Amino acid sequence: MRLFTSWIGLWLLVAIGLGGCEEEIPDVVERIRAIKTMTLTEVASGQVRKYSGVIEATVSSTLSFQVSGRVQSVAVQLGDRVTEGQVLATIDTKPYELNIQAAEAELSKARAVLAEKQQEFNRRKTLFGKGWVTKAALEQAQVGLRSGQSQVDFAISQLNLAQRDHANTKLVAPFDGVISERAVDAFVEVGAGRKVFEINAEGALELAFDVPETSISRITLGMPATIVFAAENTCVCDARVTKIGTSAGDANAFPVKAALLQPPATVLPGMTAEVTIVLEGDKGETAYLMPIAALVPEGNPPEGFVFVYNSETSTVRKTAVRLTTATNNMVGVMAGIKAGDVIAVAGVSFLKDGQKVKLMSP
Repeated sequence: MRLFTSWIGLWLLVAIGLGGCEEEIPDVVERIRAIKTMTLTEVASGQVRKYSGVIEATVSSTLSFQVSGRVQSVAVQLGDRVTEGQVLATIDTKPYELNIQAAEAELSKARAVLAEKQQEFNRRKTLFGKGWVTKAALEQAQVGLRSGQSQVDFAISQLNLAQRDHANTKLVAPFDGVISERAVDAFVEVGAGRKVFEINAEGALELAFDVPETSISRITLGMPATIVFAAENTCVCDARVTKIGTSAGDANAFPVKAALLQPPATVLPGMTAEVTIVLEGDKGETAYLMPIAALVPEGNPPEGFVFVYNSETSTVRKTAVRLTTATNNMVGVMAGIKAGDVIAVAGVSFLKDGQKVKLMSP
C-alpha cells in the first residue's frame, strides 16, 4: 500500500513539474507562397486550328562569290557568329591583279592616242582658220577626237570592272548573324554564283507552315498565334502572322509565316514546332488558350478549375471553367475566365481557395 501511494505521489510531482515548465506555443507564421502566373490578354474567338511547321530565321541570305577562281582561305566554320563586314572567305587575287594592270595599260594607251588626236584637231582648227585646210579635213579630225575620247571612256570602264572583280574576291557578311551552312573548302575552284555560305540573322525567328485552302481566307496579317516546340514541351511562345502566300503549293496549301515575339535562346532554325491559331469568322464559341499546368486536378472533362489571382487582396480564387480540346500542353477554355484575368500556371495542386499569395519575381 505504501509503494502504491509512493507511485501516485511521484506521478503527481511529474505532472506538476511538467505543467510548471510548459512554455507558451508561439503563433504559427503564415507562409505566403510565390506563384507563377500568366495574363489572359486577348480573346480567341473562333475555331482553334493547329499546324506543324519549321523554325526559320526571319532574315536569311545565301552567299556566293560574284567572280570565279580558286578559294584561297575560309575564315569561318559552321555555327560561327559573324558581324557585318567580316571577311568570310577569299579567292586567289593574282589573276584579278593582272587584269587591273592590263586595264591600266590600256587606259594609258587610249589616253596617249587621245592626246595625239587632240593635237591634230587643234592643228587643223588653226589651219582652217587661215584657210589652209578644208572643212572636211577639220571634221575628220573632230571625228578622230571623239573616237579617241570614246576609247578612253571604254578603258576607264574596263579598269573599273577589273577593280570591282578584284574587290569581289573577298566574301563578307552582309549583316550580323550565324553561319547556318558552309559549302566550300580552301583550294577548290568555285564558279560565280555558286552557293558558298548560308547566313541567318541572329535573334529574329519565324515559323513556316502550310494552311489548307479551306482555312486560308480566315487567316490575316497580325493574327496572334501560340507556338509549342517539339524539342521543348514546356516552351510556349507568342507569335504573330507576318506573311501569307498568294499561291498554293503542294496539296493546295498556302505558305504562311508567323514571327516569334520573344524566342528563347535555345530555339534554333530548323527545329520543328506546332502553331495554334484561332481562325477568324468562325461561328464557334469564344475560347482562351492556356497551359494545361494551370488546371487543378479535379473535376471531370469538360469541366475543370483554375486559380485566378486578385491583385487587391493578393489572394487566389478557385474558379470553375469549361474546357475544349487540349494538345501539346495547351488547352482551350470557353467559359469561367475573361481577358485580363491573371491565372496561376504552376504548383496549383498546392493552392487553396482564398489563399494569400505573392507573384513570382520575373
